[in-house]
Amino acid sequence: MKNMVQRGHSMTVTATAAVKSGDLVLSGLVPGIAYTDAANGEEFEAATDGVFDLPKAAGAITIGAKVYFDAAAKNVTTTASGNTAIGHAWAAAAAGAASVPVKLAAL
Repeated sequence: MKNMVQRGHSMTVTATAAVKSGDLVLSGLVPGIAYTDAANGEEFEAATDGVFDLPKAAGAITIGAKVYFDAAAKNVTTTASGNTAIGHAWAAAAAGAASVPVKLAAL
């Protein structure tokens, strides 16, 4: 196919702050997970497809729930207001759980 650019499983992102491998980052409305550490201003690759265990806000999250990234708190929440949609909960997470598996999706 002459017009294919790439499979879309990752994208090159320029860090707007220091990034650690495994951090959730947003490039516009596209969520990604940093493959490597990067300093502010450095380019790095971020996975844009897959299921990742991410830190979550207090409260239970049901399987399949639409989830959002709270940039201020740096965690996943089911609260849409003021947050960016990043995908769906791939499994349920109890109120006391520290993380939830999330299937990334640019929504």
